[in-house]
Amino acid sequence: METVKNVLQKVHIGGEKEESAPPKEPTAAELEELKEKYARAKQEQVFAFYDSLSVAEKAALYEQLSSFDPDHINTITDRALNPPKPKDADKESGLEPLPDSATASILDSKPEDIEKWYQSGLDLIAENKVGVVLMAGGQGTRLGSSAPKGCFDIGLPSSKSLFQIQAERIRKIEQLARKKAGHGADKKVVVPWYVMTSGPTRGPTEKYFQEHDYFGLEKENVVIFEQGVLPCISNDGKILLESKGRVAVAPDGNGGIYQALVTSNVMGDMRNRGIEHVHAYCVDNCLVKVADPVFIGFSASKDVDIATKVVRKRNATESVGLILLKNHRPDVVEYSEIDKETAEAKDAKQPDVLKFRAGNIVNHYYSFRFLESIPEWAHKLPHHVARKKIPYVDTEKGTTVKPEKPNGIKLEQFVFDVFPMLELKKFACMEVKREDEFSPLKNAKGTGEDDPDTSKRDIMQQGTRWLQAAGATVVSEGDETGIEVSPLISYGGEGLEKLKGKTITAPAVLEKEPA
Repeated sequence: METVKNVLQKVHIGGEKEESAPPKEPTAAELEELKEKYARAKQEQVFAFYDSLSVAEKAALYEQLSSFDPDHINTITDRALNPPKPKDADKESGLEPLPDSATASILDSKPEDIEKWYQSGLDLIAENKVGVVLMAGGQGTRLGSSAPKGCFDIGLPSSKSLFQIQAERIRKIEQLARKKAGHGADKKVVVPWYVMTSGPTRGPTEKYFQEHDYFGLEKENVVIFEQGVLPCISNDGKILLESKGRVAVAPDGNGGIYQALVTSNVMGDMRNRGIEHVHAYCVDNCLVKVADPVFIGFSASKDVDIATKVVRKRNATESVGLILLKNHRPDVVEYSEIDKETAEAKDAKQPDVLKFRAGNIVNHYYSFRFLESIPEWAHKLPHHVARKKIPYVDTEKGTTVKPEKPNGIKLEQFVFDVFPMLELKKFACMEVKREDEFSPLKNAKGTGEDDPDTSKRDIMQQGTRWLQAAGATVVSEGDETGIEVSPLISYGGEGLEKLKGKTITAPAVLEKEPA
């Protein structure tokens, strides 16, 4: 099986990074062997400045180059630039919505079905069979921050970051599950949190969790690990140097989660804990229901290997990928790949809604048994090409070049590329309410869409709806509106009954249990 070994893939529990000895300069024989390997792959340019480096720089470059297989890099680059033609490429690619047998919708499911999923999901959480994987490799660059995106303060009255909001949701669902099971203080309910970072975000993420005492979670139940990297490639297929002693690399995309789960010891940790059900999501969604018992219960009841949450597409032109059947297999099709007629088609059963409306929000369920099979199929996942302006060192002149137009590619995998590998009976989809579960943070403040202001607004409006549903009256003073309800008080609107008949002035934050 083709694999790419990645540097610094050791996982650690609780944020204390394992110390490793400083790299040693290779022996002449070791260096010659590695040089020959790269020369056979016609990638010998990476050694252009080796002789001029310091001992430490030589050791570091040798270690970095040893972590890659240049033949494998050539293979996946060629495959990404020249993808194999599908067998049915000459036929009309069949696109169909997922069948009713594979779907459910919170919008129109029977209340008793939703309650049944919720209760069974809580039972699984109480049995310590549920784990959570957070994809948190991104930096807040577009938000004007160099910190990991999870550290970002979206402007709530409490000033809580995305990481803190999500940690507190885990604490609350553990509490709810423990209460339902009737566990006393002697029986712990634990939802381990596996936080996948990238190279640039790992150190700052570790430090942030340590400084905030893991937001009340037990240190040993927060597992921080790192996704892999791949070299950046020039337009003519050559591995680029970022400096004379270092290859330019980039994270391998959110699809790198599969390889990272294996190359770290996350899978071993899950196995030791007896995890059977895994919820995976992206850090930038402030409304995410972490370890959602309804989703867990639904997915487990259907005995699927992968399930995914979707939101209903707002209109035919919304720029969102769609989850559907493509050539009889579950798949994601990007909005740019769908023609106008298909995008605007209406559902025959519900003429007022779109036929293709299942918007992908990268919010997934996995059975542990399926994740254990990663080594059997991870090497089959395609790599995608992202053309970028990549600063590099000219190996002939020795000068650093900052290109003004794309001069190379970064290779990345997508988390959903695994979907078509599944038979339909092992895949399911749950439609959820956008206003309750999806508000991504993508853009800088003031953009007006998917920015800190919209994230804050959506949390505050959700809190207001919860209080009103509990029978409270919310009034506003001035321009600021909405109520922030701490996840420690309510996971999904429950537990607010004591506020019935009370008047609450917005804006406000509810941090204490109602008296």
